[in-house]
Amino acid sequence: MGGRQRPPKARGARPEAKRTGRPPAPRADRPTVDPGLEIARLEGYLAWEAEVAAARRDARAFADRFPWLAPDDREALEQAYTDDRLRYAEEVVDRAVGRCRALAARYRAECRRICARWAAVCLSVTVAVALLAVLPVALHG
Repeated sequence: MGGRQRPPKARGARPEAKRTGRPPAPRADRPTVDPGLEIARLEGYLAWEAEVAAARRDARAFADRFPWLAPDDREALEQAYTDDRLRYAEEVVDRAVGRCRALAARYRAECRRICARWAAVCLSVTVAVALLAVLPVALHG
């Protein structure tokens, strides 16, 4: 099926982690692994496999409506149904990812704008306090 993901390769613990009880220091020849990213990938894989299973189950149920079909025709119908359903699921996921990216960019821009305003307010207050501290000395001097 187009778009199916394969499970990640298993990563075994290095022997020094077993001996010391501490996680090993990252090696230069191996990239560091982000556990949150790996969990998200695993969740994505499991969600996609559940979608594949549901598409196949629904394809069988749909083909059951046509008991007169020959086995080859039934199999072709199930495969076409499954392919269409998975193509649609991929499109839905792609649209959701695009929307998430657009929202993330919008929120980052808004955060930068708010931070710039706060920086301007803090700088203005600092300048005002400095002027108020210097002004009496300049007037009396």
